[in-house]
Amino acid sequence: MSAQFPVARPRRLRRTPALRRLVAETRLAPADLVLPMFVKEGIGEPQPVSSMPGVYQHTRDSLRKAAHEAVEAGVGGIILFGVPAEKDGAGSAADDPDGIVQLALRDLNADLGDATVIMTDLCLDEYTDHGHCGVLTESGEIDNDATLERYASIAVAQAEAGTAVVGPSGMMDGQVAAIRAALDGAGHSGIAVMAYSAKYASAYYGPFREAAECAPRFGDRASHQQDPANVDESLREVLLDLDEGADMVMVKPAGAYLDVVRRVRDTVDVPVVAYQVSGEYAMIEAAAEKGWIDRERTIMESLLSIRRAGADIALTYWATEVARRLS
Repeated sequence: MSAQFPVARPRRLRRTPALRRLVAETRLAPADLVLPMFVKEGIGEPQPVSSMPGVYQHTRDSLRKAAHEAVEAGVGGIILFGVPAEKDGAGSAADDPDGIVQLALRDLNADLGDATVIMTDLCLDEYTDHGHCGVLTESGEIDNDATLERYASIAVAQAEAGTAVVGPSGMMDGQVAAIRAALDGAGHSGIAVMAYSAKYASAYYGPFREAAECAPRFGDRASHQQDPANVDESLREVLLDLDEGADMVMVKPAGAYLDVVRRVRDTVDVPVVAYQVSGEYAMIEAAAEKGWIDRERTIMESLLSIRRAGADIALTYWATEVARRLS
């Protein structure tokens, strides 16, 4: 750059809304957004999540309606989380052909066909009576390799029920390879794996644990989710997942880990996903309710920051609302 003030005046390109729109470096589109949705077995009407205003535990019928609204708004996809009526130590409902997520998948495929990308979370914490992400040893630790067998079975059950993408979020070593082998062995080589590659042991997950009813009954998840202090470790996890067959990689949470999103984007040549998690959602909604911030502007700024950091896809509970606004 050679020109200096007064010849160089960067404000020229910020003078009007049309100019700012024309030269915007980062754009957000409805197709960039994925809506997380909760479906609960055994309820007669949708249940509001107290810590996430506007988010519900859905019945099968209300899920169908909300999913249709999301697709009509243009969202890129939806991802399902299930809350079963019965839980046990092995999370048996997770791969039951008549489990709540499998039933919901059949509903949504019948309704929506290929109009959107239907994804499923693949973890055990929503299904186990202890609230942890895997099978426990007698001493109460997660048995990594026994858990892989459960993940493989769940992946096949979800594939047979109609998911297009499985999202393993348990952070077990070797989970992507086990899931990929199981899917291919069962004739589901077309099902994609969206790896939760850099999932941190974050305090931002609190409201989700209410929505999915998956708070651990003892201990925490720091033995398998990543230490918030680390970023090089995330790149190792990402590369391991790609070697094992991941089609997309995710950073979770998004807002407090934009530096990780950028590092991952600069490292890989597959789609990068970032999950704007429940705590991020709840904080903005709470501050807006108090009148402390402009709700709509803050939502849009938060999502633009995720895209600007390098994410191709953002999971966000505002997906339908924002898609409508963008359209």
